[in-house]
Amino acid sequence: MIITKYEHACFTVQEDNTLLIIDPGAFSNVPTLKKVAAIILTHVHGDHVDESKIKQIITDNPGIKVFSTQEVADAFPTLQPLVVQPGTMHQIGAFTLAFFGGEHATIHPSWPRAQNIGVLINSTLYYPGDSFVLPGRPIKVLAAPAAAPWLKISEAIDFISEVKPELAFPTHDAILSKEGQQVQDSMLEPAAKKAGTKYQRLQIGQSITV
Repeated sequence: MIITKYEHACFTVQEDNTLLIIDPGAFSNVPTLKKVAAIILTHVHGDHVDESKIKQIITDNPGIKVFSTQEVADAFPTLQPLVVQPGTMHQIGAFTLAFFGGEHATIHPSWPRAQNIGVLINSTLYYPGDSFVLPGRPIKVLAAPAAAPWLKISEAIDFISEVKPELAFPTHDAILSKEGQQVQDSMLEPAAKKAGTKYQRLQIGQSITV
């Protein structure tokens, strides 16, 4: 499995020369990609769903599938996503997808909570979307939310410590400056090490093989 990180919450996963794209939103610049089997949109917020970007990906990859929530299907009907439910599994090409969660983390009690799905890919990589829903099983790689209006650093630390993956890389951090990223890393990395987890920041466009 090859994981490539892009801005904010967007990354790709490659297996057998085919790709998944996760959360190509307004803060993410995704290059033209071919052999894309599916797009996963964890929830309806614009930093995770950019309609024009997604339409271009669909145009470039005929037959592609889009997986998301009912709210995304209602808000972006032209994307024709397959609505998935937490607790379900789907097979698409080389990818086995297991979905988790149901709700976005609380931003503020006065704000409605969006539907949100986490996803486990090929029993290897887990990404919770905008939530701290636990996978309930051993995880090799965790895409760990690192900064958000709904997130405190203590929650990010606790999440990594509870999941205890072999490797964690930070995501969802476009709101941070480079100095802000360094501050987050300086707290997340030692906490991950204490949990027996390797913590690695991936730069934009950087890939790792797991």
